[in-house]
Amino acid sequence: MPILAYSIKAARSCGLFDKVIVSTDQEEIASVAAQFGAETPFLRPPELSDDFTGTNAVTKHAIQWLNQRGVSITHACCIYATAPFLQARFLRQGFELLHGSERSFAFSVTSYAAPIQRALRRRLDGTVEPFQPEHIMTRSQDLEEAYHDAGQFYWGTAGAFLEDVPLFSPASIGIVVPRYLVKDIDTIEDWREAELMYAALTHFSEVWEQESREER
Repeated sequence: MPILAYSIKAARSCGLFDKVIVSTDQEEIASVAAQFGAETPFLRPPELSDDFTGTNAVTKHAIQWLNQRGVSITHACCIYATAPFLQARFLRQGFELLHGSERSFAFSVTSYAAPIQRALRRRLDGTVEPFQPEHIMTRSQDLEEAYHDAGQFYWGTAGAFLEDVPLFSPASIGIVVPRYLVKDIDTIEDWREAELMYAALTHFSEVWEQESREER
């Protein structure tokens, strides 16, 4: 199944969206998206199709395109096409928390596997030094847990997207996704690791399901 299909499936299964639209500049991708139940009413313009265009600009374009055709939007969610571990329950959680708050955005985050306060810098000669020397001897359990963008979904009010409200700010709520469901895919190595993660998740899901049936 194409990797894009997993994101479409999660969006369609969460029961929150009036429209699931794929924004792309490629006819081939638009065709694949349509096969799996997404709408592709436009092709993204070239100025929004380079390697540096951000999430907000793409989502803003889609909202404006729909508004110009009489579609009223209160909330929108940008889901990355490379998020095969995205689950509908986190999309629902994000929307519920955003809708019940006065914030502008709610997006997926996950924790770092190791304390960032004890990160090391590797110098050109191969030697290392701590980024924060004052914490290098602090016990891991005594340091504040840190999170990073999980690269899965970004809920926001239509107004926040249109007004370019900063995403990484107190205007946003972080929806915590466990690390075993997060893999940012940018390289071939990332892809291979995601395949291993998916195989492991599928295996253990089958084992748990079998155990559950036996207990019943």
